[in-house]
Order: sequence, then structure tokens, then C-alpha cells
Amino acid sequence: MRFSLLIIISATLAGCSIKTDEEDKNEETRGYFERKNVAPDPADNARLPRKVEHTFARIALDCINKQYPNKISHVLTSRNDVAEPSKLTPVFYGCFDWHSAVHGHWLLTRLWGQNSVADMDSEIEAALDANFTADKIKGEVAYFSNEDRKAFERPYGIAWFLQLTAELKEISVGETEKAEKAQLWLGRLRPLETIITDRINDWVPKLAYPIRLGTHNQSAFAFGLFLDWARISGNVGMEKLIVDKSLAFHRADKNCPLSYEPSGEDFLSPCLMEADLMRRIMPQQEFAAWLTTFLPNIPKDGSGDWLAIGVVNDPTDGKLVHLDGVNLSRAWALQGIASALPQDDPRVGALIASANLHGNAGEKSVSTPHYSGSHWLASFATYLRTQRGISSQNTQVAPAPVPTRPSADSE
Repeated sequence: MRFSLLIIISATLAGCSIKTDEEDKNEETRGYFERKNVAPDPADNARLPRKVEHTFARIALDCINKQYPNKISHVLTSRNDVAEPSKLTPVFYGCFDWHSAVHGHWLLTRLWGQNSVADMDSEIEAALDANFTADKIKGEVAYFSNEDRKAFERPYGIAWFLQLTAELKEISVGETEKAEKAQLWLGRLRPLETIITDRINDWVPKLAYPIRLGTHNQSAFAFGLFLDWARISGNVGMEKLIVDKSLAFHRADKNCPLSYEPSGEDFLSPCLMEADLMRRIMPQQEFAAWLTTFLPNIPKDGSGDWLAIGVVNDPTDGKLVHLDGVNLSRAWALQGIASALPQDDPRVGALIASANLHGNAGEKSVSTPHYSGSHWLASFATYLRTQRGISSQNTQVAPAPVPTRPSADSE
């Protein structure tokens, strides 16, 4: 019940508050969840406005097999390694780079599995079926098996890959047609999953320091997804590894310089992603006390403007457009942090209010016509809108219902 109430509140005020023109005109569906006072139910999909989710799905469908332009992070070991991206990594070659191709596939899997775009299910399933073939996955395995590529897409890309297989594991439970299809794809992807988890188990113990960047190499974001995968998969060894290393890295951290953020090309907040990781690990009261030391300046008045929204001055610039992503990832981190605090914690209102502001700003950027942003921002928006990071499987304690203070952009 407590988790359901959180979804009602934060999905309504943070995720579902970003309105399209069609939604604004549709009095029948606007505020549907508020009137029913229930959490979203897949059976209600036909009655709900789905334009935004359709947009996200269409972006991914148009992207996952789009080979060029392409940025490869490729170690050449011989002249035989000179090849097109689709020959090097036959599944994940679109969307400009490997990690974006991976989370593009995750986006489609998430919306398909959540029944969010039911009228697109057959198209999505066909696209995934065409890419998750045994032969194509063998190509991915062969690429990863090269010892000179041990650090390929570590940690960001491999974290998204584990998010993809975690999604499939959740869908595969049961005897539905989608569950059977997810089981099939998951079985084919398992050899690559095994290589990746073996690499993580080898790398994490050797990592002497956390990687406190706002871009791909950041360790806190990746550790959060590693941990979510481990709990969904029932992998106790991986869970213990990530929990122990996270506590060793971060338990004593204090006064994180949030005022120094963001850097000019960030798409992940080092401070907020660390807090979003630690709320997965610490019991509620311990986390609340740790947060007081780590981020002592979170307001207690419910205000939302205490954290300035990231500004993008040129959406055609592939690095500057990262700031659109930082707005989306901040929003989901702020929601996650709020979900792990006691219901009556005075900081919750400000966390949710800031999440609303950042989420609204971030979602407005998703439909950019510029490929520099469009090839990846929809995945971030889907992660936020569907509250992927907050679930009974990957939260240390049951999230508490939170009081909210609607932003000016909210309904």
C-alpha cells in the first residue's frame, strides 16, 4: 500500500504531470488516476493518454537499427577488426553508440512489458525478435570475449545491459505470451550476461576509489543498476559485492558539493546518484541520518527551486546536450531519495518539488529533432516516467508515501 501510494503521488506530480496538447484537451482522461485514487493498472491502458510513451517508443524503433552516424569505442587488435559497427556488435550497433543501442532496446522492452503502448506491441516485439537472435548474440559474445576489450563499455554500457536483462527477468515470470517471449530472449542473451557479470565481479574488487564523474565512467550510477540486477536475479554474491564496496566508498562521505554541479557536460549528478545508490543499501533511519551529513542543505520548506535546472545552449552539440539528460536523471534520483526517507521527513517535499521541475524540463527536450539528443534522451525519460529505479525488488525498505508540493508546471 505504501509503495502504491508513492507511485500515485510521484507519477502524477513528477512523471505524468508533463502534458502534451492532446492531453491538455482531453478532459476524459486528464487526472484519471487522481479521480480513481488508484495506482496505474495495465488494464486501463485504453482509457489513458499515451502520446508521450508512443513518442518514446517510436524514437527507439527508429534508432536501434540506424547504423550511422556512429561512435565506436573499439580496440583494434589486427586489420581483421576493421569493420562496420553492425559486423562488430550485431545486436547493439544503432543509436550512435553501443550503450545507447542497449538502453534503446531496454526502453522498448520496458514499455512492451508494462503494456504502456499496447497498439505498438507487435511492432516492438518484431523489432526485438529480429535483433535478439542466437546468431547476432553470438557476434556480441565474440566481441566481448576478446581479452583486449575487458574494459569495453565499463561501467555505463554494461550497467544498462544488466538493466535490460533484469527487465526481461521480471517480464518472464508467469505463463503469458510475453513471459514466454521474454524467457526466449533471456536465454539467448544469457551467455553475454555471464561474460558481463564475470567482468564486474573481477573489476569491482580491484577498484580502489569511486569514480565521481558526471558522465559515463561514474561508478555510483552503475553500482545502482548492478545492485538492482543482482536483487532481481537473486544473485547474492553480486549483491554483497556491490553493497560492501558502496559502503566502503561512501559511508563516511559528507558535505557533497552539490553547488558545484553540474559540470558543463554532465548527464549524471555525482552527488545525487551517490545518494540514490545509498538509499538502496542503508536501512531507512540510517539513510536519513547519512543524508543529513552528506547533503545538509536540502530545504525543509517544500521549495523546488533550491537546485537550478541544467541549461542547454546548443541542442545540436552532442556534449552540451548532456545537460538535458542531467535534468532527467536528477529527477529520478530525487524521487528515489525521497522514497527511502520516513514519511514525515521534512526534506521530502523539497525533493519531490525539485524532481517535478527537473522532470518537466527534461521531458520537454526528448522530442528534439537533433540526433545528438534524440538517440538517448527517450531512455532517460522512460526510466523516470516508469519509475524504474523505485520498486519493491530494489529498495532496501518499503518506500513511504510522500507529501508533495506541486510545481508551477504540474496539474
